[in-house]
Amino acid sequence: MELLQVENLTFSYPDSGKPALRDVSFALAEGSFTIVCGPSGCGKSTLLKLLKKEIAPYGELHGARRYQGVSYEELEARVSGSQIGYLAQDPDSQIVMDTVWQELAFAPENLGMKTEEIRSRVAEMAAYFGIESWFHKKTEQLSGGQKQLLNLASVMTLEPRVLLLDEPTAQLDPIAAGDFFAMIGRLHRELGVTVLIAEHRLEEILPMADRVLFIEDGEIRYNGEPGGIGPFLRSVSEGMAAGLPASVRLYGLLGETGPAPLSVAEGRQMIKRYANAIRDIAVTADRAAGKPAVEIREAWFRYGRNGQDVLRDAALMIYEGEHYCLFGGNGSGKTTLLSVICGVHKVYAGSVKLFGKPVKAFRDGERNRGVTAMLPQDPKAVFVCDTVREDWELACKTMGISGQEREKAITAMAERLGTGELLARHPYDLSGGEQQKAALGKVLLLNPKLLLLDEPTKGLDAAYKAELRGILKDIQAAGTTILTVTHDAEFAAECADRAGLFFDGAVAVSGPVRDVFSANAFYTTAACRIARGYYGNPITVSEIAELCQKNGKVTS
Repeated sequence: MELLQVENLTFSYPDSGKPALRDVSFALAEGSFTIVCGPSGCGKSTLLKLLKKEIAPYGELHGARRYQGVSYEELEARVSGSQIGYLAQDPDSQIVMDTVWQELAFAPENLGMKTEEIRSRVAEMAAYFGIESWFHKKTEQLSGGQKQLLNLASVMTLEPRVLLLDEPTAQLDPIAAGDFFAMIGRLHRELGVTVLIAEHRLEEILPMADRVLFIEDGEIRYNGEPGGIGPFLRSVSEGMAAGLPASVRLYGLLGETGPAPLSVAEGRQMIKRYANAIRDIAVTADRAAGKPAVEIREAWFRYGRNGQDVLRDAALMIYEGEHYCLFGGNGSGKTTLLSVICGVHKVYAGSVKLFGKPVKAFRDGERNRGVTAMLPQDPKAVFVCDTVREDWELACKTMGISGQEREKAITAMAERLGTGELLARHPYDLSGGEQQKAALGKVLLLNPKLLLLDEPTKGLDAAYKAELRGILKDIQAAGTTILTVTHDAEFAAECADRAGLFFDGAVAVSGPVRDVFSANAFYTTAACRIARGYYGNPITVSEIAELCQKNGKVTS
């Protein structure tokens, strides 16, 4: 039975040059699991918001949307509110109450349920989702993974039949993301919830799906089974194919035939057929360490006099001209470390130096003019103007660039990032990926010697991630030092010189990125998990393929 139907849906935002969605048609069968994927800004988020009546964006809309055969225009608010659940990519954007138990009770209270029923549903959801141990906590004290799990539990208190999920793991670390995906799979299997999820991280979720929609330029280009998305993407977009699970990409590089493996376990079964006499990728010598760009020693920091220490005897050394990537769980203190480096917060003990000079010795505003610049986790925090162009002009003004030179700088940056069509738009009207591009452009116009990036690949498709790697390599080659906080191990494997794991307020592990990933079991790449036990040090899919091809297939 078709639960939700979309026919010839076309939508345009006000004053936009082209439709965000064009003639989109599909149907969701009850109990189905569908993934929506595609380039950043292709229309995925717009589509999901249009399917949640209460948050549908304003604009020109044509076509039909039906739930259980009822047009959205005639759909009762109570039915829409309770039976069609929605989860956004930002965990903080949906939390409205001060404590966990209040958040769980909020939705059923607003639907006017009886007190006894509310208590029953809240208790059941708290137990089902494993929330009991933090049931009375304040929501502001939760980690990103806990917040998103709470959002999901809050939606489920209404017992929806459809779950719309817009990149729900974009801000979660690998372990929290895995736990979240596992819960989605459990809800689908055990409760029969129909799932429609927009997601760039396909590694763990593709094996759960029974259908994939690929959207490009607002149009559905592929609507079929998960096994067919790999060959389709390789035929039309090598850039987007890079976002497929590692096992699928490896399958393509090895020229295998038959059903493609979708999971790490299936990928490991595939490479068992290859010899492993040559076990290691030949590596070049590590770059010689230059002068320290960031030097942190015995740093301690807490929010408020009576708060808990977030940084605990933290130490970190980053050298000029290198790209260092920092991993760790949500809430471990990575973002706090960045804020200390750029001078937003000050340690109460220990020292922090930039290029040999104590952070506290920089004059007001001096760090922002060619010394450091930071792209925060939430790119909206970068924007203060009504258009992207105005924000970029403000960055130029900070650097003393005006007149024709300013226009040249803005035009060159727009061409470099492929964001020319975004300049006239309001930053808040952009998709998450588009906001990230626009914010990065503003930050790069500050021409920093030290670039701090907090989750820069959040919301970005595989093709743009590859572009971003190229941009970062170019500015690194020009002498810029880069410190990236990220959950994206594949991204780090391609561009980092060294990596560290942040735990319990300090950098617990640090070293060359290959050494760190080869030793880790969870904070590592899927390629590393596939190769473990068969080969020694590959950390990317292309490196596994290289070793497999050198060794050849076992014929016995």
